[in-house]
Amino acid sequence: MKSGYSKWRKLDNAALAFPPATDKNDTRVFRMYCELTEEISPEILQDALDRTMEKYPLFQVVLRKGLFWFYLERRDIRAIAKEEVKPPCSRLYIPDKKSLLFEVSYYENRINFEVYHVLTDGTGARNFLQELVQNYLIMKHPETEFSRTDTEEKTTFRDHEEDSFSQYYSAETPKNKDKNPRAVPLRGAMLSHEEMEVMEISIPVKKILAKAREYGTSITAYLSAVLICSIHEEIPRIRQKRPITLMVPVNLRNFFPSESMANFFGWIEVGYTFTEQTTFRDVLEAVKKQFETELVKEKIAMNVNGYVRLEKNPLIRAVPLEVKKYFLMVGAAWGSRRITTVYSNIGVVRFAEEYNQYIQRFGFFTCTEALQLCSCSYGDELLLGFTSKIPGESIQRNFMRYLEEDEIPFTVERNDFPGCREEQKKEGKRAYQTFSFLCLVAAVFCGMINYMTSETLNWFWFAAAGSFCAWLVVSVGYTKRRNILKNAMWQLILITALAVLWDHFTGWRAWSVNFVLPFGAMAVLGSIPVIAKVNHLEPEEYLFYLVQAGIAGCIPMMLVWMGMVTFPYPSVICSGISFLVLAGLFIFQKKNTVGEFHKKLRM
Repeated sequence: MKSGYSKWRKLDNAALAFPPATDKNDTRVFRMYCELTEEISPEILQDALDRTMEKYPLFQVVLRKGLFWFYLERRDIRAIAKEEVKPPCSRLYIPDKKSLLFEVSYYENRINFEVYHVLTDGTGARNFLQELVQNYLIMKHPETEFSRTDTEEKTTFRDHEEDSFSQYYSAETPKNKDKNPRAVPLRGAMLSHEEMEVMEISIPVKKILAKAREYGTSITAYLSAVLICSIHEEIPRIRQKRPITLMVPVNLRNFFPSESMANFFGWIEVGYTFTEQTTFRDVLEAVKKQFETELVKEKIAMNVNGYVRLEKNPLIRAVPLEVKKYFLMVGAAWGSRRITTVYSNIGVVRFAEEYNQYIQRFGFFTCTEALQLCSCSYGDELLLGFTSKIPGESIQRNFMRYLEEDEIPFTVERNDFPGCREEQKKEGKRAYQTFSFLCLVAAVFCGMINYMTSETLNWFWFAAAGSFCAWLVVSVGYTKRRNILKNAMWQLILITALAVLWDHFTGWRAWSVNFVLPFGAMAVLGSIPVIAKVNHLEPEEYLFYLVQAGIAGCIPMMLVWMGMVTFPYPSVICSGISFLVLAGLFIFQKKNTVGEFHKKLRM
């Protein structure tokens, strides 16, 4: 582990809501890429990635779940540059799967950097990709004298992983009492993630900058107005009483000095309520004014402090994560009611002149629930990235028409994404679906046979219960398949509970507590060290499960004292071994064990 970096760290304020809101259709993943003038060499790209990770080891983390909050933990997992085979912005965070939260891939002359938004924001991604491309070109072309564009030579590892939200939080900052109205949502049938449409529009920077200056505004404000008008044309008249509102992310490093590679962004909301007489110029003037009034340090500080204040609220901090995540999801959904869509501009990508002969362009786009626009520029090219799950390209067509009317030249870039052509393999899911159907078939056939032979359903209920129990055990195993230790603990709880129910409904003989619980607990307790050894797990990956298994193993003795156990020997042996395991952990692994509790129980 790099000296100066933490073994684990809490999520920054902006990242807190991402894990609960992540699913297969909204992965919270964005892509930034670089197209070179030559085909990518996989071996050199891997060497360049290894070198880049030496500068940014804070990215070598996995997302883990504590009792109250998610957190990031260092893992000795090598980042591998892979050939692109998945659809753009595919899911990177999968619960229980301990994998890095970013991915570097290549296709022909393109280097892709995809990252889960929990890890960093657009600025952090841009810095990482710039370093990666720089390292790649230096290694690929040793004959060229490249100057290194290191802008962070004086920064420390601590600077990179700083939670700048907390750093600049002030309880004295007043609350922002402005309440924006509910916006027009983008509705209708949506495509699945694998079918997400990506359209990129290339515009000369000089041309669009000249047009923006002609209107007396910035490129971002101008494009925001164009997007609002483009969306308006697709909104039915009955829904036009509400404003069309854009969320525009803001790089807080421009207002508060920070070298953090974690998330450090806020946002402003700009919108317009249309009438029949509204012109594009009306919208642009309104948007321009909103940018001027919202993009001030004091107002941005109020917005940022409002969210950090919630995070630091003692009552919210004390709510368990399994409950809190639903409030986070509701809060995110409630906040999205004020937003129609998002326009994110991460600005200019800069390289020294000697790099230009090898670089064609940089691009940027993100996963979306409906439609989103992203942009970045390199040299004299501004590349807009539309991502959409709305069938058809009506909004994009309207957008291009506005550019044509303002005599801004553009070209539509159709990138080739090989992952979109591949049928994604889902053998595991198909096998689980088949098993579920067979369990249902077994129950139905038992009912049919029982009724046809005796015209009653006397033994059918036992057969149906057996099928249900088999399905439930396999379902939990399938759901938790990515974490075998968590799977083992869930199976212990589930099988014990099912055994107690069977024992109860078949005439209580106490076999569930006499044998199933103690033998199951000892089996799990004994399997954890074996699994850890075979899978080369680090102590942080198995210690907490070992403690859980030890505590579960002490329960049989409690049942003996309560008089529920009629044959105590298995319970005595199980609890004795479990107690010794717990004692050994706190004697020989005290630092790691206490540290694991500290991470899991941090409020």
